[in-house]
Amino acid sequence: MSAAAAAAAAARRRREEEEEYMTPYTPRDLAENWEFKILRSSTGAFKDPAVMQHYLAEEAQAGWALVEKFDNSRIRLKRPAGTRQQDTQGTIDPYRTTVGLSDVGLGLLIAGSIIGGLAVLFTAIIIIVKASQGR
Repeated sequence: MSAAAAAAAAARRRREEEEEYMTPYTPRDLAENWEFKILRSSTGAFKDPAVMQHYLAEEAQAGWALVEKFDNSRIRLKRPAGTRQQDTQGTIDPYRTTVGLSDVGLGLLIAGSIIGGLAVLFTAIIIIVKASQGR
């Protein structure tokens, strides 16, 4: 498990470094007092245009607008910094950075599926072995 955790941490660091490289902010961006954030989906939800539009509509309630889509798992948003004044009026956390399952939730779902599948397999083997001994 520690090798898998190390690989996941390394992949996360690579994504973060890539995001830093992909998201340079110009002096104009900073002078105009914009806030930026990256919204992530561990399941690639932004591949489906309807799902992406759903999340963009939610984000728009907090003043966020799409700047660019990096890939099916990451989009960059911006909003005027003054929009913070209305943060308590929305129905979402205006500073959320993930939608859908978190990386941890996805990992637990995968691990649970594997364990459940192995349990079914071992149960089937035990039933078959017991049935063949009864003959």
